[in-house]
Amino acid sequence: MLSPWQVSGDSFKAHLAGQRKQMSNTVIIAGSLAQKPRQAGHTWQFLQYLLGFKRLGWDVLFIDRLEPEMCWDEDGQPCEIQQSVNLSYFLDVMRHFGLEDSFALICGPNREFIGLSSEQVNERTRNAEFLLNVMGFLTDEEILAAARRRVFLDTDPGFGQMWQDLGLASLFQGHDDYVTIAENINAPDCGIPTCGLNWITWRQPIVLDHWPERDGSNSAFFTSIGSWRGPYSPIEYRGKTYGLRVHEFRKFLDLPQISSERFQVALDIHSAETKDLDLLGEKGWSLSDPQVVARDPVTYRSYIQNSKAEFMATKNIYVDTRSGWFSERSICYLASGKPVLAQDTGIKELYPTGKGLLTFSTIDEAVAGAEEISANYAMHTRAARAIAEEYFDSDKVLPALLRKLNLA
Repeated sequence: MLSPWQVSGDSFKAHLAGQRKQMSNTVIIAGSLAQKPRQAGHTWQFLQYLLGFKRLGWDVLFIDRLEPEMCWDEDGQPCEIQQSVNLSYFLDVMRHFGLEDSFALICGPNREFIGLSSEQVNERTRNAEFLLNVMGFLTDEEILAAARRRVFLDTDPGFGQMWQDLGLASLFQGHDDYVTIAENINAPDCGIPTCGLNWITWRQPIVLDHWPERDGSNSAFFTSIGSWRGPYSPIEYRGKTYGLRVHEFRKFLDLPQISSERFQVALDIHSAETKDLDLLGEKGWSLSDPQVVARDPVTYRSYIQNSKAEFMATKNIYVDTRSGWFSERSICYLASGKPVLAQDTGIKELYPTGKGLLTFSTIDEAVAGAEEISANYAMHTRAARAIAEEYFDSDKVLPALLRKLNLA
């Protein structure tokens, strides 16, 4: 039986009561949670913002949308919204994290609202300080028009900018500010085009009270959770092909065979990709089912906290553009006191590396990093948590965003 998802208590509530100002500020956060049920890593990405802003005394409203063609039932078959896994998962998350009065799910072509009504959403949006539109997912013209300030948040950097530069798509239109987690986007050696926009660089938050440190000294595996390909296709841009995680991960397939460490991955990889699945098994990778590991936020958190460390191979586009991208999943590992062995995307210039967070570009560097983590494990676990506290704590990161938006 699952323990309560919301990590709170009387002492925490008392602390907030003493710290919280009157709930006069509202932030609207728009994103795509309901479309990805049982992908708890994706869920946590939105929860960090919602719970983090609430900690700071802000009133929050989460807006999502769900179309019938996005829905499936327990057997994986298409179904109506009301019978879908999508809706039941979404409502469970909102309820367990105390957000049952703080969401609106816009359903179907007729704009039927679950949660707050259309009128309530429009009123709260008009009174909100700003609307944070994650990857421009919210396209509802009425709500966007009601917002006094529309901030685009880019959490998958490279694709949107290249699509716009090539004239293939435009995610950014209609926004007033542009925020990206590609911290190197304005650097001369970063391959992501700015599209003539003034990008505000930023890093992702974590609500540390929801991610307490856990002892991993008895854990066996370096682990990872992620998609093998993801929703996008490789993109051709200025004579170069920018690819996906699969194109980087294949470079490190021999890692379990040449390292003394053990590696386990929960990869969302299609069963038809038999060649890659066979190779992963032959090379010594232990495979976990992401539908089990990430079926809900508690299980996902437990999997990370019972890991020894993270091995993070990332999308080729993040690496080859030198984006400075850093995974929100890796931040969860760090906060849990789990060292992170991360493929370098240009983060060595952004964060302290060598203790708690180690980077690699070659398989030999990955082997050396894994051996170093194992040899000095206690030191690396302490350093991992310290990095999370210093660089990603929502109590620091979210106010930094507000300052950059001149909303402090």
